[in-house]
Amino acid sequence: MIADMILTGGIVVDDRSQTRADVAIKDGHILAVGAPEAMPDARERVDVTGLHLLPGAIDVHVHFREPGYTHKEDWQTGTDAAAMGGVTTVFEMPNTHPPTRSVVELRQKQELARKARVDFGLYGLMAEDNIGELEALAEAGANAFKCFMGNTFGNLPSPSTGAMLEGFEIAAKLGLRVSLHAETWSIMAWRQKRLEAAGIHHPLAHIAARPEIVAIEAVGRAAALAEWTGARIHVLHISSAGELVPLAEAKRRGVDITGETCPCYLMLDSSDYARLGSVIRVNPPVREARDSAAIWEALASGVVDMIATDHAPHTPEEKQRDNIWQADCGFPGVETQMPLMLTAVAEGRITLEQYVRMSAVAPARAFGLWPMKGRIAPGAHADIAAVDLTRRETIAAQNLHSRGKITPFEGVETTGAPVHTLVRGRFVQRDRKLVPNMAGHGRQVTDIQQMPAAAPRNTDQSLAAILGQKG
Repeated sequence: MIADMILTGGIVVDDRSQTRADVAIKDGHILAVGAPEAMPDARERVDVTGLHLLPGAIDVHVHFREPGYTHKEDWQTGTDAAAMGGVTTVFEMPNTHPPTRSVVELRQKQELARKARVDFGLYGLMAEDNIGELEALAEAGANAFKCFMGNTFGNLPSPSTGAMLEGFEIAAKLGLRVSLHAETWSIMAWRQKRLEAAGIHHPLAHIAARPEIVAIEAVGRAAALAEWTGARIHVLHISSAGELVPLAEAKRRGVDITGETCPCYLMLDSSDYARLGSVIRVNPPVREARDSAAIWEALASGVVDMIATDHAPHTPEEKQRDNIWQADCGFPGVETQMPLMLTAVAEGRITLEQYVRMSAVAPARAFGLWPMKGRIAPGAHADIAAVDLTRRETIAAQNLHSRGKITPFEGVETTGAPVHTLVRGRFVQRDRKLVPNMAGHGRQVTDIQQMPAAAPRNTDQSLAAILGQKG
């Protein structure tokens, strides 16, 4: 059999080891991994000597803003940024305008995403008023659900705990994971109202409005609902030491719960508010140095499963405000995550194998993409980030491929970068430049989901069971 391409001379990295090996690719899949003499003939050979071949990063938390907010981002600019960042699969959030709350909106987003450069999954919204749409969303191709327990951009109403419980019952039956913005809305709304009434609007007020108890309470409550129903849940953007406690306890009890953090919660803290002002505003907020230290430990140990970005671009004008309550929350991240985390590898904070676990293996397993994605092995998709661990760059907003030309990491010097990105065996980024005519190469990953069989619990007490009773 003749391969389409062989990557020669590289070092293949998984979550346990590094091995010098060639990689043969055919029809978008990995055909063989091994010694040069064991490789088949190939139509093309690409010398990657000196580079480490990582499974492409899987970012399960991005906001590409289309439809509704395309002045901030769209599917082409967002996935261009992903390709430049070594990210080969993204999961896009539903708080667009309109939100992805029914099959109609899901179909609209699937059509808009045809210009994606990398592969993608789509979240369906789980809200108070669309519980009856969840099964149809899953049938139409939603890869997971998103539940906003606390408000953020788009101001989608947070569902009641009763609606969440029924939503979790349905999600458990469907087997799809529910990702949670785990902050308790009522606490935040109360505190922000009091702060605004007192005329307090400096950047640190954002932390005061969202103390870690909002996350502690929300994670604990969601874990209890998941344990009761058997739902699979995922805690987004872990920002505090406190919420690690209910997360770890739920895992010990056997709850199918995973968690992510983002580079901003690892590499920034409250001391950066004076320097960055409203640019640092993100939900949940960047917190204290003790929180980032605890999250680093939890990420290295696996209590926090994965790294994501909460890529959330806005214009500089929307970010830079004197009043913190008027500044939009979030900033671009999908392009800078890998260089920032490889810098942490260079500094000895984590190993390269740990980075592969948190950036590729864990998200692939949690969201049903394993074994087709998240690994460099025969049969898997040829999603590869070829990384130069010594390459030095400086993050500059003007060079980002996102429309959101503002970042709290402006001027940060990084060590390590993806010099090539391949999605299903095709270069989408090569030599640190986008490959022309590859917009539209990405496809939705619904056709490869291989989630384990669902294990719903207390089915006799679910609303569906009770409502189905007669008499």
